[in-house]
Amino acid sequence: MKSTGLALLIAGTLVLGGCSEGNTKKKSEPPPVPVTAVKAGTRDVPVLLQIVGRAEAFESVALKSRVDGQVSSVQFTEGQHVKQGDILVKLDPTDFVARLQQAEAVAARDEALIAKTRSDTARYTELKQRNFVSEEKVNDIRTNEATANANLRASKAAAEVARLQLSYTTIRAPITGIVGARVVFPGSAVKTNETILAVVNRVRPLLVGFSVPEKYLGRIRSARTGEEMKVNVSVPSDKAHQFEGRVRFLDNTVDPATGTILMKAELPNEEEKFMPGQFLNVSLVLETLEDAVTIPSEALQQGTDGSFVFVVKSDNTVEVRNVGIAASNAGMIAIAKGLVSGETVVTDGQLRLTPGTKVRIKESGERAEKAEKPAAMPEAGPSAQSPANAAG
Repeated sequence: MKSTGLALLIAGTLVLGGCSEGNTKKKSEPPPVPVTAVKAGTRDVPVLLQIVGRAEAFESVALKSRVDGQVSSVQFTEGQHVKQGDILVKLDPTDFVARLQQAEAVAARDEALIAKTRSDTARYTELKQRNFVSEEKVNDIRTNEATANANLRASKAAAEVARLQLSYTTIRAPITGIVGARVVFPGSAVKTNETILAVVNRVRPLLVGFSVPEKYLGRIRSARTGEEMKVNVSVPSDKAHQFEGRVRFLDNTVDPATGTILMKAELPNEEEKFMPGQFLNVSLVLETLEDAVTIPSEALQQGTDGSFVFVVKSDNTVEVRNVGIAASNAGMIAIAKGLVSGETVVTDGQLRLTPGTKVRIKESGERAEKAEKPAAMPEAGPSAQSPANAAG
């Protein structure tokens, strides 16, 4: 009996020891790490070249007078929208009116002289036929008529010049656009082709000039052989609102000092969101990657060996996968190598992961609840001071 009881005691001890060891093993295994993950998909991703450009007026004209004179009136307000042909500045026309009248009087005199010489030529020709005058006399009369004709043409030309100079006293807008600040006032003296009277800029459409590194020249030429190249333009302080334009100019030489080539894009600018001289962000579409493997930018990590992602395997463990980046756009990364469509990558919780770590993918409802849950405020203990106590 004693031996039987001893055997039962030993067996019970062994069973309890085994159970205790199993519980210890279970307690030593860490729980799965909760993470957020998505599956890699495919989509068309544009390859963008992002640079800074400067807006330019489509046309810009600095108006100068073609005659010397004095400003009599300025007929525009600063920043006014003007149409082609609108009167902007008038010069005092008194002197030019007098010159025109003088030239017209000379032309009228010459017309009277040409009438007389024609009559003389006809009369002396008839007398020559009757042998009343010599041939030499008739030639002299014909020479006088030719001289009168030349004088008439010269006087008419002088009258036309005076008429043009009078018209130059009215300065009109050569293009449709926006006129700038006033630089002359009534009474200001004006010199020919020297004094700037006004500046008119055409801003609809608008040009955006930007310089591109020469290493992209081949891809740009390839892109321009097909459909027209598109650009997206935005203000540096408001990148959310972008406006589309098209490339209309590629310079014929590379700047040897900077290694860049100048390009210009045309924007409709119908609402006049942009003004000449303004700095703008320009996104140039070099090409489009079709059916590229894409992941959110949050999934991409950087390490000593380059870019990598945590890939969730079928047994809910993760592995580190080095990947190559083809392009990035609008928060999405196009993967060139290292990942295929349909594989699951971790987008949140990477700090707690190592190769082989077991994970638990959080449900969408769980993520939303965590995001909406307010942070707990610390309780005010005896050491907390009210504003009154703190002031005291």
